[in-house]
Amino acid sequence: MPSSRILRRQLLKSAAATGALTLASGIVRAGETSDLIRSENAKPGTTDWQLTYTRVDPKTRYRSPWIEGYVSRASLRAGESLDLMVSANPAGPFKVDIYRMGYYGGQGARHVLTLGPFEGCVQPDPPVGEKRLRECAWAPCASLTIPKDWVSGVYLGKLSHLKERYQSYVVFIVRDDRRADLIFQCSDNTWVAYNRWPDNFALYDDGKSEWALNNVSQVSYDRPYGKYCQILDAPLSQGSGEFLLWEFPLAFWLEREGFDVTYVSNTDVHSDPGCLTRGRGFLSVGHDEYWSLEQFKNVMAARDAGVNLAFLSGNTCCFVSPFSSSSSGIPNRILTRAGRYGGLSEAEKAYPMGPFDIEGPNEATLIGARTISPFNGAGDWIVKEATSWIFEGTGMKEGDSIPGLVGWEFHGDPADIAGLQVVAGGETINSGGQKANWTATLYPGPKGNWVFNASTIWWAQGLSSPPGHMIPYSHYGRPHGPDPRVERITRNLLDRFLA
Repeated sequence: MPSSRILRRQLLKSAAATGALTLASGIVRAGETSDLIRSENAKPGTTDWQLTYTRVDPKTRYRSPWIEGYVSRASLRAGESLDLMVSANPAGPFKVDIYRMGYYGGQGARHVLTLGPFEGCVQPDPPVGEKRLRECAWAPCASLTIPKDWVSGVYLGKLSHLKERYQSYVVFIVRDDRRADLIFQCSDNTWVAYNRWPDNFALYDDGKSEWALNNVSQVSYDRPYGKYCQILDAPLSQGSGEFLLWEFPLAFWLEREGFDVTYVSNTDVHSDPGCLTRGRGFLSVGHDEYWSLEQFKNVMAARDAGVNLAFLSGNTCCFVSPFSSSSSGIPNRILTRAGRYGGLSEAEKAYPMGPFDIEGPNEATLIGARTISPFNGAGDWIVKEATSWIFEGTGMKEGDSIPGLVGWEFHGDPADIAGLQVVAGGETINSGGQKANWTATLYPGPKGNWVFNASTIWWAQGLSSPPGHMIPYSHYGRPHGPDPRVERITRNLLDRFLA
């Protein structure tokens, strides 16, 4: 355990001896940091969570009709119920093995439950509805009540067809309401937006183009996740959204290091402001593109209340994404793209984006910088302000770089915020020879808290490479994998959050 972490625990124990620890946000926490995550990761792990036999129907390019499924809720608490909907083609028996994702001695997951076998059947493809909506209404194979002892985290259900042997996933988040050091927000709105299941029905597919950026389409959580459609051929994404691609390396690293972390969905941050103010630090992770206005407001309010924010992500809070209820009346199951945070730039209008009905506030006023155009590229992460405390112990000087860490989307155009520093920045190489200037920023919040923007989707790739993980490649660049400098910068940041 790093000495700074030992010091932090000693400080927490000292605070406990005097009665309580008062955070900058006004939250009062008794006692020392919870050992819940350390205790959980001391349990036996396994690599059997990985898909062994997976296949994509080439006619659809993304789906695995032999075995596929979805769940009734993006996240839920212990004691609440989750329906599992599964289709098997051909009909036949299948089972579901459920795993909690974490470190577990480097194995990446712990097996927590087996369900089945069930007799699977072919469930119907949904019709194309208004705004190209594909919304499944499959019969559930099982209803699972989350056990009280399941720790908050991301859970994968591995679906295995017992005759055809093919496999895919379902994914869900178990959340809690305890006070915790770090709130890890999964970017599941973005998983849904890019999900093309069954073939060309992502938020980008408007019937004319596969990469349209308008408000013609809607997408539903009520359907399986197809294989991820961008950047790399990743079979493990079959049914798991984007979690294993961009977010899992951070979860793996945090739990390896023993940080007190709890997990939430975008939908939780949208509907429950209190899920943020119970923590000291909020983490936006990976590819976090789609936010509702309520989500933006709640994260801004958490910052103003003294919660630290770390945007270890890129293309973050780019599109205003209202929720609506499913056809059966379940809230927050349908997502649309209704506008651009900060409005459309001239370059974005020329791309073209829009037209849109809604203009959100400029996301740079929260993050410190914003998505810029051209928005797809890659570059090195180059130090600009080496005197910042964030570089303490890294040995990095101005101009030093971490190769390939910036990609494939990033932030630039830093906001005019008092005390904001551009701690890193540089140029990306984009498609067609275009270039863009990105900036990583750090600024003080109103109550002694901090806001950091790493300005890359690939930050977590510099922290760990769990079992099954693939290094991405896009737009003439790729990260190199775990780097001790990225680890030290992240540890400096989180230790400052928790001091």
